[in-house]
Amino acid sequence: MKQATRKQWINCSIVTVLYLIFLFWVSSWWGLIVVPFIFDAYITKRIPWNFWKNSKNKTVRTVMGWIDAIVFALIAVYFVNNFFFQNYQIPTSSLEKSLLIGDYLFVSKMSYGPRTPNTPLSMPLAQHTLPVLNCKSYIDFPQWGYKRSAGFGKVKRNDIVVFNFPAGDTVAINYQQKTDFYTLCYMVAQNSMQRVNMDSLTHEQQQAVLNLYYAEGRKIVLANESEFGKIVVRPVDRRENYVKRCIGLPGDTLKIVNGQVYVNDTPLKNPQNMQFNYLVQTTGSYITDEIFEELGVSVADRNLTDKSEPELKALGFNTANAQGKLNPVYEIPLTMTAYHALAGNKKLTAKIKRSPAGSNEFLYPQNMYTKWTRNNYGPLWIPKKGATIRLTMDNLALYERPIRAYEGNKLEVRNGKIFINGKQADSYTFKMDYYWMMGDNRDNSADSRYWGFVPEDHVVGKPLLVWLSLDQDKGWFSGKIRWNRLFRLVKNM
Repeated sequence: MKQATRKQWINCSIVTVLYLIFLFWVSSWWGLIVVPFIFDAYITKRIPWNFWKNSKNKTVRTVMGWIDAIVFALIAVYFVNNFFFQNYQIPTSSLEKSLLIGDYLFVSKMSYGPRTPNTPLSMPLAQHTLPVLNCKSYIDFPQWGYKRSAGFGKVKRNDIVVFNFPAGDTVAINYQQKTDFYTLCYMVAQNSMQRVNMDSLTHEQQQAVLNLYYAEGRKIVLANESEFGKIVVRPVDRRENYVKRCIGLPGDTLKIVNGQVYVNDTPLKNPQNMQFNYLVQTTGSYITDEIFEELGVSVADRNLTDKSEPELKALGFNTANAQGKLNPVYEIPLTMTAYHALAGNKKLTAKIKRSPAGSNEFLYPQNMYTKWTRNNYGPLWIPKKGATIRLTMDNLALYERPIRAYEGNKLEVRNGKIFINGKQADSYTFKMDYYWMMGDNRDNSADSRYWGFVPEDHVVGKPLLVWLSLDQDKGWFSGKIRWNRLFRLVKNM
């Protein structure tokens, strides 16, 4: 062993101290096993780390050089992605017009503190599936429990948050981009079984029917892999990444009345660019692409309504041409600015009205019969760490998933009584904080109204800025790059 130089000792000391600070921050002292290897790489050099550089074979040196660079890059990306920053692309219109499809976000893991990975052995830049190979991008063992290192703060109301999809623990592969597994089971069952008039049933009978729907739907989905695809189970950090706005905080009571969110009985200030769906009947002509462009309506949303003529007439859309056929009626998302612009154009617009919410929207919780809609929802209390709630058969469906799926308890109902981990229970104390997330494009957002609470262990990070924005409706030479959105802070949107 050669005598180590002063420079080598200094470099070794700096790297070791930085590494120890990192271990202290993430509270993972198992990482101390790496320290001897750092010491050897800089000082003792007993392990021939760069043996390939002395090879006389040029091909070996070239290939190993590439391998060395790739391995270093993957390790660096792994640590940066897990503990510091991550890139995220907006895939849907749920946050328009605040964030747009094609926005690329710089997401900070430091804002709320990075999580220790549930699945530490995984391939960087692949959430759950390796492209081309179409196999899992992670190894199931080992799996670590939830732990979050110190960050710059906590989730605040109106923060835009990236999180793992809570209902993504079980996935039907062929439907993973359409709906979650649990909603799929209810949808399949209601399409294949005789509908029941729930209003005529008692609470217990309603619960029995909903349980039957889920059991039968699940049986159908599991038995038809060719249609629904393979059923896979994913750990928390390998579930799909979603991005929504945090509307409700732990301990809040939330309700929605005619589209207006109330938190603790106080109306919540709406995002400036919030959208709702509107039915728009024209005076006779079709709306041109130029007008849609001015209104900010994407090509995918420029649709005539699929409502029948009797439905439209019942809603007051009676303007017809000389032949008695109804004039065109569109169903499009609009901001208030776009709404006023369209409503004020009397030459084009005959009638404009908010789209009514559907009567069968599979809202959360699917296993509780309510008359809630996406625009009239709740009230419900958002669980808070350390808070205790009284459990009854009337509210059990609201909190069953947090108790069972997110906090790992065995929950059963026997003869109308609730049992948690084998013991009869009439209350429960929550172990984690929970959040309520919604999109700004309120009528086109699959959010907490459909799949419920977001547990704190699912929170990934906070988007800081848009570093790239590509318009899917335009070509590279016709305005595809949205230059006015580049490097804009998300909080200013």
